[in-house]
Amino acid sequence: MSKDKVKNTENNRPDAADGTPAFASPAAENSGKASVSASRPSGAAVQNALQPSGSSAARNTSALRGSVEPVVLQVLPELGQGGVELGTVQIAEALVQHGYRTYVASQGGRLEYSLERLGVKHFTLPLKSKNPFTILKNASRLAEIIKKEGINIVHARSRAPAWSAYLAAKKAGVHYMTTFHGTYGLGPGGIKKIYNRVMTLGEKVIVISSHIKRHVLENYHTPENKLVFIHRCVDMEKFNPEAVSAERMKSVIEQYDLPTDKQLILLIGRLTHWKGQWLLIEALSKLKARGDFHCIFTGDDQGRVKYTESLAAQIRAHGMDGDFTFIRHTDDVPALMKACDIVVSASVEPEAFGRIAAEGEAMGKIVLASNIGGSLDNLKDGVTGRHFVSGDADDLSRKLEWALNLPADERKKIASAARNFVKENFTKQIMCDKTLDVYRALAESPLR
Repeated sequence: MSKDKVKNTENNRPDAADGTPAFASPAAENSGKASVSASRPSGAAVQNALQPSGSSAARNTSALRGSVEPVVLQVLPELGQGGVELGTVQIAEALVQHGYRTYVASQGGRLEYSLERLGVKHFTLPLKSKNPFTILKNASRLAEIIKKEGINIVHARSRAPAWSAYLAAKKAGVHYMTTFHGTYGLGPGGIKKIYNRVMTLGEKVIVISSHIKRHVLENYHTPENKLVFIHRCVDMEKFNPEAVSAERMKSVIEQYDLPTDKQLILLIGRLTHWKGQWLLIEALSKLKARGDFHCIFTGDDQGRVKYTESLAAQIRAHGMDGDFTFIRHTDDVPALMKACDIVVSASVEPEAFGRIAAEGEAMGKIVLASNIGGSLDNLKDGVTGRHFVSGDADDLSRKLEWALNLPADERKKIASAARNFVKENFTKQIMCDKTLDVYRALAESPLR
């Protein structure tokens, strides 16, 4: 692979490959201490500034005064980059906008700064640890926080911190709920089900796709009336083709030295086998003679150097060195998407939701996604994009050829259908409204 086509950007404040905003985070001075600056405005002050007069948020808040209002603590391993972390910040923002008190506990990370800007207090604890003694210690500290801050709902988003959150909620006598974000490994003979089970112990369990719902029902026999179906979301303001200027698009093209005389194919995701970069290379090798495309892989290998080297070797073996660009990080995912023609989600294992495919649709791109997992929810085959048989390079190659041959009027029709589909089903507003409805109902209900 020619060096000029392998780009590894090292930005100080990179976005995650999935478009998650990454902010430099001031480290908390002491473990367990809120990492919000005393000079920052309070959550209520921020809420007053953010909430327009006469807004639905104001009306909803006003209507609920006098009732038991939710005071929510979200608990997760860390605040780095990813869908879980972004969703936590989005829900915290919605709670602030509605005038509710809210808190977050995690090991910390780049998105702490996003919470600080909202006036949301963050408690830094070693919640990423799976050590049983640390889990118990975290539970004790969380119980103290719950009592001190008057929290009445604890919302856990991952297994290790969920055990601490569950124990703390029971000790403090408050509501406990979870979001089931992934198909956690079951282990030999299903032994890990015991550890994973904490994610099903919530009074309510949010499942983020039909795939996750089936997984929970089939493997944990959770009563279906406990499950609440709430898809993850796309930020439609950020992933809006009209909001991305020509200057931004030109900037990413120049920054990564992308060809302007070929169709650009984009796969976003960390470099790991199950994300299917190898499959896309194999599929494109079957179309090599066309010579009218260039493929971009965006994502870090997170130390999986051998896998990255295997991709480079695979590309060389097909004689396609100049047809691929590797980008470790990008500051502007929407602009990169707008510069491209086709977005591919080639995962060979099910995505819990598959945010990249939905973001590609929101940007009006031709999206190809494997026919497993969350992609079955977020893409309408033949209407907003195309599914291909998971792991089948031949079928992916056929769908790529279809996409590369699409006439302009057909592209425009699919782009419009795709954006409308996302707008009707996967917006941040929909996700936040449904989640806050769960909080309100739980706050009003007796403990179970």
